[in-house]
Amino acid sequence: MKLFEIYFSPTGGTKKVVKIISNSWNCEKTEIDLCDRAVDLTSYEINRDDICIVAVPAFGGRMPAVAVDRIKKLKGNNSNAILVAVYGNREYDDTLIELEDTLKQVQFHFVAAVAAIAEHSIMHQYATGRPNEDDERQLMTFSSEIKAKLASRSNQEVIVPGRKIYRKYRELPLKVKTSNQCNKCGICAKRCPVGAISKEDPMIVNHNKCITCMRCISICPKKAKSVNNVVIKIAANVMKKSFSQYKENVLFL
Repeated sequence: MKLFEIYFSPTGGTKKVVKIISNSWNCEKTEIDLCDRAVDLTSYEINRDDICIVAVPAFGGRMPAVAVDRIKKLKGNNSNAILVAVYGNREYDDTLIELEDTLKQVQFHFVAAVAAIAEHSIMHQYATGRPNEDDERQLMTFSSEIKAKLASRSNQEVIVPGRKIYRKYRELPLKVKTSNQCNKCGICAKRCPVGAISKEDPMIVNHNKCITCMRCISICPKKAKSVNNVVIKIAANVMKKSFSQYKENVLFL
């Protein structure tokens, strides 16, 4: 048996949640980074007795479209899948059910689902520092409960919240810009999940391709990439009520 850690994690929060959940398993582990455009996703052999933690962030209550496309290149072969939606303390809305629908198309078998909190990738004042120590303990408890279900060979159906007619995705009107601090090292262009940054001149961003995932901003060693802070402040104030209540992680078995 292998454990596959499959995640789309532009700024690291989703990956962190996956690592906490996977710590309970002492077995061979394989990471599949869905952000990496160079990875041949069709090359992975996932077998029926394997366990797959498949995790995505909620972008406006939906899966990132690029994550949907890349997951569809995998072959689940009826392996056991743990679905994980990670969100920044507002709501995950239809993310889990969209992930379930996507994985069904490539033959994964669902044993559990988790909705977990991580620091918001744009408005960092929300869910700051999460997953924290309390989250880690809770997620490890979830992991133990999932292992117990697998050991019991339970066929109990997993029911996740969400609507089959997914909510319409509404992105914030943010455009990544580049300052003169850029030294054209090319890290952002290499690691952009959608190839929106020019390899020849990393100061140039194709805004038609950019999904505002914030990866380039989080990894730039010169802090040369940014978005409009005025727009972020306005959005944060408008949505303050939705974000302010402390949310708990949730397990669906």
